[in-house]
Amino acid sequence: MKKEKILLLFPDGVGIRNYLYSNVFNDPKQDLVLFHNFDSETIAAIKHYTHFDEEMTIPNYKESLKEKFLRELICLSRLRYNSSKVNNSSILSNWSWNQKTFSKKVFYKTIQVLSLFFKSYSNILELEKKYQKAIRQNSFYIEVKDIIKKTEPAVVFCSHQRSLKTAPIFAASIDLGIPASTVIYSWDNLPKARMALQADNYLVWSNYMKDELKLYYPEISPDQIQVTGTPQFEFYQDHENIIEKDIFYKRYNLDLNKKIICFSGDDVKTSPDDPSYLKDIAEEILKANLQSEYQILLRRCPVDFSGRFAEVVNEYRDLIKEVSPLWDFNNSKEWNSIYPSYKDVELLVSTAFYSEIVVNVGSTMAFDFGRFNKPCVFINYDQKNKNDENWSVKIIYQFQHFRSMPSQDAVIWLNSREEIIDKIIHKKGWNSIDSLKDWSNLIMGEEASLASVEIPNVLEKLSEKTKL
Repeated sequence: MKKEKILLLFPDGVGIRNYLYSNVFNDPKQDLVLFHNFDSETIAAIKHYTHFDEEMTIPNYKESLKEKFLRELICLSRLRYNSSKVNNSSILSNWSWNQKTFSKKVFYKTIQVLSLFFKSYSNILELEKKYQKAIRQNSFYIEVKDIIKKTEPAVVFCSHQRSLKTAPIFAASIDLGIPASTVIYSWDNLPKARMALQADNYLVWSNYMKDELKLYYPEISPDQIQVTGTPQFEFYQDHENIIEKDIFYKRYNLDLNKKIICFSGDDVKTSPDDPSYLKDIAEEILKANLQSEYQILLRRCPVDFSGRFAEVVNEYRDLIKEVSPLWDFNNSKEWNSIYPSYKDVELLVSTAFYSEIVVNVGSTMAFDFGRFNKPCVFINYDQKNKNDENWSVKIIYQFQHFRSMPSQDAVIWLNSREEIIDKIIHKKGWNSIDSLKDWSNLIMGEEASLASVEIPNVLEKLSEKTKL
């Protein structure tokens, strides 16, 4: 008997770890067709961990000026709406207010002015209708519609909701009567107004995220939203992902007799002063003469190719050990051409397992380390000599997703350089782990460890509808 097909839409490498390295598609009842933009090396790497029956390359997509204008106008109008809805002006920081070239300044200034006239939600929905009409006029829509029609999938699954080319692909799928389902990739995505597509079905981490989706996109019916959990934290449940201690320490030049403090970097835009914070920690440890007891493991953000940590790592090479993420990328080093190797899954799990604590500026790594009951320090002070005068940690912690904290005790707040020894070494506030678990459970929900079961179940039920 011929099996139904699932079209797996992966417009870039962002979702590879979560949905192709996990067990989500490891035991499918349907045939898997990968619809992607990966090169042959990436495909070969993926095949080691996920079997798929066919693979097809997504055609080139060139966004028309009309599509881009409507999309950006919708985005800023939604950001204004969302900001007003929850009374949080920091949401507007998700818009690029400063443009460099004259043409871009004119383009985006026009959008900024026009967005002031689209304050009501009904007006935003009218813009959405115009955008949906515009993407159906792009030749790319016709091309992918023909591909999907020939492939005859029972359902389309997308690895995240924000890639531009997914909008016409989902439009084509829905127009063909094929259910299209997308995951909401991360816990902070929904207020940012970067929902590129319209789907039949939305898969979210938790009831908290379901409520957020209903808040920011009230036109979406609750019946279209399925709580499935997310597979990205399932890796911590498998002890096979923990590298043997002797091998891990030797491979990364770590001292078996010293405790590990993990400093996890953010991208340059999110936290431009990360190298200075790392230097503060190193200097305070040396000042307290604790270098014989502690070592710092630096894990930079996988898409940070700035080289900005080189100077401080070189200066404190005996104390700081840089353990670079094992991500692959093509020569462009664009974020959407980057993807994690499976060895990086093992590296990240092992880093969390062997470290005492993680320190960063508001990173999701708090949840990763929380899987092993390890506390997280959020840096909460500005450098005197800031790299960007318009940036401040005070802005970062106003972001909407931090309002989800049930208690401020979920993390350890490092309010000044002078607190480094007390809070990182002397464990002041380390009883935060119970509150961190409460926060984690709220964001990830009870389904956190069931995503590899729940997502295939949802897709199977959707595919059944195409038979009716």
